[in-house]
Amino acid sequence: MLRELIDLLWANGLAFVFILCVVVFIHELGHYLAAKRAGVRVEVFSLGFGPELFGWNDRSGTRWRVSLLPLGGYVKMFGESVATEGSSEERERAARTMTPEERDVAFIHKSLPRRAGIVAAGPVANFVLAWVVLAALFISVGRPFTAPTVGDVVPGSVAEQVGLQPGDVFVRAGGQAVHRFEDVQQIVAASADRPLKLTIRRGGNDLNLEVVPRRNVITDNFGNRREVGQLGVSHAGREFEKMSPGGALWAAGDETYQVAASTLQAVWQMITGARSADDLGGPIRIAQMSGQAAEAGLATVFWFLAMLSINLGLINLFPVPMLDGGHLMFYVAEAVRGRPLSERMVEYGFRVGLGLVVTLFLFVTYQDLSRFQKVVDFFRALVS
Repeated sequence: MLRELIDLLWANGLAFVFILCVVVFIHELGHYLAAKRAGVRVEVFSLGFGPELFGWNDRSGTRWRVSLLPLGGYVKMFGESVATEGSSEERERAARTMTPEERDVAFIHKSLPRRAGIVAAGPVANFVLAWVVLAALFISVGRPFTAPTVGDVVPGSVAEQVGLQPGDVFVRAGGQAVHRFEDVQQIVAASADRPLKLTIRRGGNDLNLEVVPRRNVITDNFGNRREVGQLGVSHAGREFEKMSPGGALWAAGDETYQVAASTLQAVWQMITGARSADDLGGPIRIAQMSGQAAEAGLATVFWFLAMLSINLGLINLFPVPMLDGGHLMFYVAEAVRGRPLSERMVEYGFRVGLGLVVTLFLFVTYQDLSRFQKVVDFFRALVS
């Protein structure tokens, strides 16, 4: 089992480090640029955690460093710890001990909108990165486009039972207009075991059908297993549609929104129990997927980078203390109350946040390891 893990990380390590470092760097760069624009002194910009491997100081005194563990990063701003973790009493004490020059460059002494802007700039930078990368792909390689035309019908499937034929063109599904085969797949996947109305075009005539997509367990190209609804049809072919810069920017923005919305919907389904948490993965899973993306080509690497950037931006906006969204939640409370939260409330909040983050990390790591059957057998032996 250990050898399998070592081989996995070695084979996929370079792609993993490249993709994760780019996504994390842009996230932290968002914080950094927003802080500099607000006049805050940035003390450290670290790519990675743990001991410093190498680094340098710029003219403004910021220490730029590359650290041992490439699983994240951080920007340390002057006066930030008191502003994000301290109570109103601690902020008052810090204010009394700072010189006028220090107050001018301290995060703690910036207005609430500016502090919120600095915190939100990291996730926003991730969305911008995804938007730019996708736009570049749509211009250079093209946007994947699959016409909503039926190619083959699986014998014995729901599609065959309702009379779908090769050459049929989907016009509407579930009351929504469809333009690509992927639109149909997305609607059908979310409608397992539920009646779904379809409008198809055959020989110039529109036909209305009602189907009940069959629930099936599928495994995608990255090994993720999930339950989805299926009709039993395949598309007639896939093309790449190159776009103009203006069209690419618009399409990339729409794609970023759609991916973010789908991710939030999946998270909500996991919370409510409507969807299994087996799709979740941690660093090992990301490393494996990075390697598979690298094998598929450079365009796939950047596509995966964009998807990971969107997910990192979303996760950091969750209202959990320790994450950017948790800080923003505290700022909303401060705006409503007219003063920061008490020391006890802040302390409890960060304890809960730390517990949630650690629990999630342990869970996704176990999910990663459980994909190796020997690990599963080992844990079963411990409890049996």
